[in-house]
Order: sequence, then C-alpha cells, then structure tokens
Amino acid sequence: MSSMENQKRRISINLVLLSWIFMVAAIAAENTSTIPVNVGVVVDLDEVSGKMYLSCIEMALSDFYASHAQYKTRVVLNTSNSHEDVVGAADAALDLITNVEVKAILGPMTSMQATFVVKLGEKAHVPIISFSATSPSLTSLQSSYFFQFAQNDSTQVKAISGIVQNFGWRRVVPIYVDNMYGEGIMPFLIDALLEVDAHVPYRSVISQSATDEQIEIELYELMTMQTRVFIVHMMPKLASQLFAKAKEIGMMNKGFVWITTNGIGDHLKAMGSVMNSMQGVLSVETAVLDTLKLREFKTRWKRQFQQDYPEIIDVELDAFGYRAYDAAFAIAMAVEKVGNVGFGFQKGNASSLKSTDLGTLKVSQYGSNLSNALSLTSFRGIVGDFSLVDRQLQLSTFMIVNVNGNGVRAVGYWTPENGRLMKQLNSTNSCNVSGFKCDALGPIIWPGESSSVPKGWEIPENGTRLRFGVPVKDGFTEFVKVTTDLGTNTTDVTGFSIDVFKAVVELLPYALPYELIPYAYPNGTSAGTYNDLIYQVYLGNFDGVVGDATIRANRTLYVDFAMPYTESGVVMVVPIIDSRTKNAWVFLQPLTWNLWMTTLCFFIFIGFVIWVLEHRINEDFRGPPSHQVGTSFWFSFSTMVFSHRERVVSNLGRFVMIIWVFVVLIVTQSYTANLASLLTVPKLRPAVNDINDLLRNGDNVGYMRGAYVYGLLKEVKFDDSKLKAYGSMEEIDDALSKGSANGGIAAIVHETPYMKLLVAKYCSKYTMIGPIFKTDGFGFAFPKNSPLVSDITQAILNLTDDGLMTKIEDKWIKKDSNCKDSDGNFSSSALGLDSFWGLFLIAGIASIFALIIFVTSFLYEHKHVLMPPDSGTSKLKRIRTMFEIFNEKKLNSHTFRSSRHSDSGIGAQDHEVKALSPNNNWPESPQSYTNHTDATSIFSDREQGTPSHGQASPETFPNIELAITIQETHENPETTQSRA
Repeated sequence: MSSMENQKRRISINLVLLSWIFMVAAIAAENTSTIPVNVGVVVDLDEVSGKMYLSCIEMALSDFYASHAQYKTRVVLNTSNSHEDVVGAADAALDLITNVEVKAILGPMTSMQATFVVKLGEKAHVPIISFSATSPSLTSLQSSYFFQFAQNDSTQVKAISGIVQNFGWRRVVPIYVDNMYGEGIMPFLIDALLEVDAHVPYRSVISQSATDEQIEIELYELMTMQTRVFIVHMMPKLASQLFAKAKEIGMMNKGFVWITTNGIGDHLKAMGSVMNSMQGVLSVETAVLDTLKLREFKTRWKRQFQQDYPEIIDVELDAFGYRAYDAAFAIAMAVEKVGNVGFGFQKGNASSLKSTDLGTLKVSQYGSNLSNALSLTSFRGIVGDFSLVDRQLQLSTFMIVNVNGNGVRAVGYWTPENGRLMKQLNSTNSCNVSGFKCDALGPIIWPGESSSVPKGWEIPENGTRLRFGVPVKDGFTEFVKVTTDLGTNTTDVTGFSIDVFKAVVELLPYALPYELIPYAYPNGTSAGTYNDLIYQVYLGNFDGVVGDATIRANRTLYVDFAMPYTESGVVMVVPIIDSRTKNAWVFLQPLTWNLWMTTLCFFIFIGFVIWVLEHRINEDFRGPPSHQVGTSFWFSFSTMVFSHRERVVSNLGRFVMIIWVFVVLIVTQSYTANLASLLTVPKLRPAVNDINDLLRNGDNVGYMRGAYVYGLLKEVKFDDSKLKAYGSMEEIDDALSKGSANGGIAAIVHETPYMKLLVAKYCSKYTMIGPIFKTDGFGFAFPKNSPLVSDITQAILNLTDDGLMTKIEDKWIKKDSNCKDSDGNFSSSALGLDSFWGLFLIAGIASIFALIIFVTSFLYEHKHVLMPPDSGTSKLKRIRTMFEIFNEKKLNSHTFRSSRHSDSGIGAQDHEVKALSPNNNWPESPQSYTNHTDATSIFSDREQGTPSHGQASPETFPNIELAITIQETHENPETTQSRA
C-alpha cells in the first residue's frame, strides 16, 4: 500500500512539475513570439528595375529588424508581378487585398499602374505607398490612403525653366510619352517656361509602343522646324530609342540642345551604352548626398543582388531604389506604431444584386490607423531626411548633369530654398560663386562636342524657305512694288522696304533662306488689307510680313514686330502760300506788339531821365513846363533816327545816351531788315496750321484708301462726307491743287514716310504739319515669340548706325531738283521782345543808376535845406523848397559860366556881377551864400516873396548896388554896421 501511495505521489509531483514546465514554456513562448503583418509588393519582375526595387525593399526590412529586434511586429512581404501592364498591376493589387488581406501595398512602379491601384486602396482602406510613380496628376486623386514617396515631377520644372532662362532661349519643344506620365507634367512645365518668357510652339507626343520608324518620322518633322531646344520626358526604355534614332539622323550635332527630366536623369548610370547616343545632353537628376552610409549600402546591395540574380550584371542603383529602401523602413516603423490593433478585414457589401469581386471588396480595419502612422513618420533615410507633407515627399535638390564620354558630370544645382541654379552647393545649401551671376552653370560640352552655347534655333537646311508675305497696292510704290512678268510668269518685288529687309538679312550672322510672296489674287490684285495680311501670319500661312506695315496695337495681338525702321507718326500735308503782306499796315509787322510797347515805354523813360539830368544845367531843356515836356520827348524819339539837336552836357546824361543810342541802333536796324524781308522776300506758310482748323472750317480731308487713318479721323469727329480716299500721289496732288471749295481737299492725312515722299516730290507746293497722331512707324512682322525678332531688331540698329539706312532712303525718296532743304517748320517772322530784352535791361539799369547818382548828389548838396539846424519849419515846406531849388538853374554850373563869359552884351554889369564871386570871376554859389545865412531866413524870405539867393539873374538883384551891398554885408558885417 505504501509503495502504491508513493508511486501515486511521485506521479502527482511529476504531473505538477510537468504542468509548471508547460506553463513556463507557454509564458516564455508568449514573451518571445512576433506578430506577422502582411504587406504587398507590386513590381514589374520582368524588368531589371523591378528586381532591383524588390531587392532594396527586402534589404531594408532585414536592416530594420536587425537594428530593432525588440519590435513585436514583423512585416511579411507578399510579392506580385504586374507584368508591365496596368491591368496586371490592378489584378495583382486586388488579389493581394482580397486573398492575402495585406495591410499595405508597396508599389506599383508606374503612374499609369498607380492610378487604378490607388482607387482600390481607397475602397479597401489599404495604404498604397508608391516609390517610383511621379506623375503630378496622381495628387488629384486626393486619396487619404495614397502616399507618394517619389519626387513629384512638377517639382523639377523650375530647374528646367532655370536652364532655359540662363541661356536666353525663347522657344522650346517638349517631347514626351503619350500617357499619364508624359501628360501630367506638361501644364506645370509650360507655365514655368512662360514665367521665363519661353514659349512652346509645338509639342511632340510619342506613343509608348512607338517603333523606330515612327520615332524617326517625328524627329524628321522636328528637323524642319526652327526650334532647336528639346525637353524630353519619358521612361528610359523609350528614351533609349529616341536618342539612338536622333543620333542616326544627325540631331545630336552642333546647334541642338537636349534637356531631359529626372525620369531619364535618375537612370542615366543604368542606361549603359545608350549614353553614347546622348553626348552633350543636359539632364535633371535627383541630387543624392554621397555619404559613408550610402556607399556601404551600395556595396552590400550589389553583393546581395548578384547572389540573388547572378545572370544580371552591371546594374546600378538609382534614386527610386533608394526611395524603395526608405519606403520599406517607413512601413515597418508605422506597423510597429499601430501594433496589433484592428488586424482583421470586414467584408464589404455588394453594390448590386449580382456580386463581383470589387463589389464585395473587404475593408481593412487596420488601414486608417496605419495611414495616420505613416503620415507622421519621419527618420534619417538612406539618402537624407525622410518626412512627408500631405502624404508627399518634401522637395529635394536637383543636380544638373552633362553627359560626356561614358559618364555624367555635374554642372550645377537647383534647390527649393533658393529657387535658382547654382554652380556648387556648400554645407549651408547656398551659392559659392562669387560675383553677380550666381545662378550660372559650369562649363558644358554641347552636342557635336561644341563648347559654345547654341542660340536655340536655326533655319533648317532641309526645310522649305521662309515665306514672307508682301502687300500689293497701287500708290506709293516707292516703298513696295510688285511687278509680274506674264511672259516668264515671274514676280519681282522692289522698293524701299524691300531694300531695307535685304540689307538687314545680309547683316544676320547666319543664312536666312526666304521667298517673298505677294498677297494677291491670281489676277494680281490685292487679296486684302494690311490687317488681313498680318492675320495670315497668325494663321500660319506666312512666316512673316515684309513691307510698309505699320506697327499698331491691334496687330501686336497676333504677331511680333521688329523695331521700326522708319519715322513714326501721322502727319498732315497742306498747300503752302506766299504770306508777303501787301496792306497799309505792313510797317507794324516787323515787330511784335510787346516789343513795340516796350520800345515806346523806354522812349518816354529815357526822355524823362535825360530831362532830370540836364534841365538845371542845360538851357535846351529849360523853359515853360510844356516846352520842357515836349523837348524831352522830342529829344528821346529823335534818337530813333539820330536827328536830335539838343545837347547833352552832363556826364551822367552822356553815359545814358551812349547806351540808349546803341539800343536804338540795334532795334532800328533789325526793324529795317525785317521790313525789307516782308516786302521783298516770299514768305511761305501753311494754308492750315491745325487739324482743328479743318474741323471748324468744314473742309474736305483726304486719306489713303484702305488705311487705318480713316478710323483716326473718325475719332476726332470728321464727318464721312468730308473724308475722301485716294490711292496715288498724283490723285492727292490734283485734289490739293483744287482745294476744298472746288471739290478737292484742304489737307491729306497719312503716315510720315508716305508724306515725306509726297513733299519730296512736290516740295514747292506742299508742306508737312505734325505729327498730329502718334504711331510706331513701319516694322517687319513675325509670328508670336519668333526668335527672328531680336536678330532682325539688332540688324536694323546696325544698319542705322552704319549710315546704310540713309543711303537706301536717299535712293527711293528723291527730292525734286527745284526743292531746297527745309525743316518744314513755320513760325511768325515778327521780331519779339525775347530777342532784345537783354538790351533793354542794360539801358534800364544804366538809366536807374544815373538817376540814383544824381538824386544822391543833389540831396547831399542841399542837405542844409532839407535838414536845417534849429529850424521850426515844417517838413512839407522844406520838401517844397527842395523842389523849387531843383527847378531853378544851377548858376555855378560850368555851362552857365561859359555862357556869361562869352556874352559881351552884359558889359560892366557883367564885370560887377563877376566881382560877387570870391575869385572875382563868377557869382558866389548858392551854397556859399546860404552858408553865411541862417536857413530859416531863406524860408521866411520865400514866404514873403523874396527871390532865392541862389538866383543870380537881374530879377533877383534889381540893381548892382543892391547886389554889392548884400555881398559886402555877408563878407564884413562890421563894415555894414559902421556904414549904418
């Protein structure tokens, strides 16, 4: 019994131990187990690139979990082959979602494949992570379950437009594949080119399945065009065909420019021998920072890839392979963040009674959380920082490479931070180039091993000549004349405009094959107006217009003009008439009224000045007031003919007269010359001076038949009944000769070049007035954004600077032999004050200066009268006394002394009067007299009617005895008292 109990006890213990062991093992197993998460991979395994991307994804997961062994989740790859087909990719994705219940899908590879797969992912809530689909149109799907880890194609258009702008190209032709990948970038590329003033005249679309023959036909079509700058956007396989055929037919020679997008640039190293056909190509490539980590990865990947696919050799990793590696890293991190929440699928409801696979598509309970986790994922990737904005990879730097030899060479960079091209990058991602041109690229070897920058366009040698339309008209054929020889059926085009164009073409640095096509019906008559001819260029029927086409705003909407080669403006030609005046008042016309009035005022002013300076010392200017006024004015006006008899004896008066006589001499001589000219020389003036005169008078006005000038005349309110159209110079001459009153016209209004020709022929009859309207002259027209415009403009400038334009003009615009050079300006022949104001200014200043000296001297001489000491006389009386003294003779003047000395009729009285002077020769001056007499007595004597002592006339002294007594009294008061 005891043995049995012991045995049972041992069994129980063993069972307990075994249970404990199983429990510990279960706990340990629970702690060490991982959660598998199915993730699909859709790639083209038939392509080397598909195998490359799958290898990168596998290596990424291996590297991730090797460094994150503690993570609970494990991504399990489920690979499906899309077979390079859109339907195949959709079928693979549908199988992975429905049957494998993958939680996310990496791929597919192309944008076309991704379009439908993204829609499946949206419906099943399965995130789709594309590492190689780059089309900008994918963003329009606006799916919250689509992640574009590849660089969007639209991000590189700025780099491409920067290249075009850097070299000044104005026309570019894009060559792209005919699918979503090719078309998606076009709107963005064209907008970027327009921002740098580059235009797209043509788009070359090539089918994805195009044969070599089809590609060759398209390239030959491009060779017949002028544009030589091509932007290629397609996948590497099709690009290889394109460049091989381009090299074969000679489109990789000198003068051509080829730029490729990063769809080709990122695969250049993998294209191998194809690069022999791409020598000189510029390509945009996603810049990858070459780090030690990247080099180690490339070495490990290459070793692993050769082990997995030994039959594939010489494979190079591209940027998409790096993106695939980072995408696998990102999905592994996001899966770990979500954990084991919601791993199941919920079966969807059928959309119709008849069930289909799509109608019953399962909905992932895990997708929403995984999508949110992916959006927030950021880490240091294999080629740089990895982060998303709106589920798209952030902008990266692009490198501009030049294909040379067996490899590529970096010539510049474009960064989103700077938004421009740079030669080099430094650690701060800024420009290292010194100087102002920081956005220039490095040296480039262009196609044909040329180091000179292609100008971007050429006249194709194997193409047809450029067809330039020429206007056909009847009048003014000196500018353009079309002559047809019916016998030989040949057409000859001559004229001023044609010679200018031929001279311009000769100055171009290249040959320009062209032919001039008259714009006419088969019978030789004009096929339309100038506007119609310009519009033919817009329609593509002509490559330009050569002739006398005016540059107008409405025409620039359809074509571009080179700079004008003639004068601008619309002028008016009117008859000229002889304006020699034959009336009684012609003598007034030589001077303007302001000059007449100024001269009259100065005559009066000078007469007054001379009177002031002379009347105290000059008997010619004394006498009754009326006599003095008349004498002063007579003297002043008589200087006009230099017939004045009055003497001028003061130095100040003579100073004024010297200047005034010079002024009168200049004015009278000018008057005489101008009057003679008016009476003898023909004076030609325009019959009409302004277009408003024509409106006011209601005159008839002419214009050239079919010209836009008719519209200008209507704008200024001319009535239709007053406007008459003409076609030749002879008709215009006849109408102007008749005049408006006789059924002709009073003026012809047209452009300056035509009217110069008319006036040159009839210079003795007509003249130009204006310009009355503004225009831009004649110019050669070309299609919009034509590269010829800038070259023709430069050649016109050179033609003008060299003087050749003047020679051509002299050849065609010939003046009549009787014509004299005239500038055509007509103005009044009357002389104005503006020609003489300087003379009058000098005369006025001299006169005022003389008056100031005289008045100052006079006031100083009689200051005892104006300011007597201890006088109670009012100021009014003193001022009145000063005027009385001013009106009296200055007896001590040398003029009066000379007259007395020479007058023998005075006799003894004169001798005694002389004794009044201290020197016994002349009477004492009023100053000496008043110096001995109190000033107050002078005013009292004048109040009583006693004459002033300053007067020495007989009226002042009734007899000589009284004079002697007064003199003795002043000389010796004591003697006077003793006599008393």
